[in-house]
Amino acid sequence: MSCYVMGIDIGSTTSKGVVLKDGSEIVSTYLIHAGTGTKGPATVKEELLKSSGLKEDDIAYTVVTGYGRKTYAEADAQLSELSCHAKGAHYLFPEARTVIDIGGQDAKVMKLDGEGRMTAFLMNDKCAAGTGRFLEVMAAILQLDVSQLEEEAAKAGEALKISSTCTVFAESEVISQLSNGADIPALVKGICKSVASRVGALAKRIGIEEKVCMSGGVANNGGVRDALAEELGKEIGYSPLAQLTGALGAAIYAYERATKERKDG
Repeated sequence: MSCYVMGIDIGSTTSKGVVLKDGSEIVSTYLIHAGTGTKGPATVKEELLKSSGLKEDDIAYTVVTGYGRKTYAEADAQLSELSCHAKGAHYLFPEARTVIDIGGQDAKVMKLDGEGRMTAFLMNDKCAAGTGRFLEVMAAILQLDVSQLEEEAAKAGEALKISSTCTVFAESEVISQLSNGADIPALVKGICKSVASRVGALAKRIGIEEKVCMSGGVANNGGVRDALAEELGKEIGYSPLAQLTGALGAAIYAYERATKERKDG
């Protein structure tokens, strides 16, 4: 008999979910731009059940993770996003030893062993620079959608340097450059390099082991990925499921818990 489990990742700006069959087959995924404190998590659960054709009783176990995990009462267990991102990254990239996760409000670098267990981590959650929020602020100034940043960066030759490491000061710097007639693609490439510089410094502090991969929503931005690869001098592994890494890891933990309960039962 098949075992279906669910993992839900409640972030600061988005909610993500994965339904997993028998610990390895991804049956359904869903993402909504509505994070903790919203109806996003409830919508994720509803849409996952709808798209998978399953009923709530068919789900053997649910694990919730992420920034808003403690606000969600409908899961069987809560686990830290660090553990879940490590587990999800190992599923996507079994050879990964360094995972760089850039979310809406923080950035994390994790080191993994060969089994996908986290052995060390560093986090920046005190400053918006080097996060998805930084990119949102910069895109708004440029009157672009965040999704357009990759395309604009690709048009640039040399990047315009953003010297400020604080989001507020960087905002003023970008406005000043715009008023001086700065080239938009060069400015966007500079913004991507600024994020890569901040996160790269975090990665260098913990020590980089190959293979390096990215998780989190910012991983979908090729401009940042390219800038980070250049910053670290390493190839960056990327999966289209990058933003679902935490939810995927939560689902894998849910399967492990469910199978353990079956054996114990």
